[in-house]
Formats: sequence, structure tokens, C-alpha cells
Amino acid sequence: MPNVVKEKSFAFAVRIINLHRFLNGEKKEYVLAKQLLKSGTAIGALVREAEQAESKPDFIHKMAIALKEANETKHWILLIRETRYLTAKEAESILGDNTELLKLLTSIIKTTKRGMTA
Repeated sequence: MPNVVKEKSFAFAVRIINLHRFLNGEKKEYVLAKQLLKSGTAIGALVREAEQAESKPDFIHKMAIALKEANETKHWILLIRETRYLTAKEAESILGDNTELLKLLTSIIKTTKRGMTA
């Protein structure tokens, strides 16, 4: 059975790595790029960690941290866009993927919490 959040967070990490490479190489922007790389690749790693959670609360905790990292990543993308390292059009696609991950993670956390109280 496919794991949508795992697949999407991995694909997102690949995009983040490529964006990091572009920002470092073409734009000579290192600080924002490094912050983006850290938070953007952490999402998928945390989703993977959650697969091996020891309990439902541990699963929720790991997914909540992934959600925080996704939210932080959005901050860095918006900042990179607003400082014109990316145009609005260039940022649009990756922001869409980020929003999709935020919604997926939020849904997974809420659903899991509901399942614990049922």
C-alpha cells in the first residue's frame, strides 16, 4: 500500500536539495539556503521515524515535529521569495507542495488523535 506522505515528503526533499544547489550556485546565497535545506529535508526523515514509532503518542509526536519543520520550511521559502532570490512564479510550485504536506500532516495527526479517543 503506498504511503502518500512518505512519497511526497521524499519528493519534496529532492526539490529542496535542488533549490539549495541553485541558491548556492546561481545566487550565492548560503545562509537562507542552509536553513531551507535543514528544515525541508527534515520533514521526510521525521515521517520515516514515525513509521517506527513505539506507540501512537510517539507517532503523533514525530508527525507533529514534521509539521513544525514543514511550517518552518514555508517561512524560509517565503523569505527567499520576498528577498527576490526566487520570483513569485518560481516559488509558487514549491510553496504548493509545501502546503500539500502541511495539510497531509495535519490530517494524519488529527485522524490519529481521534482514533485514540474513540
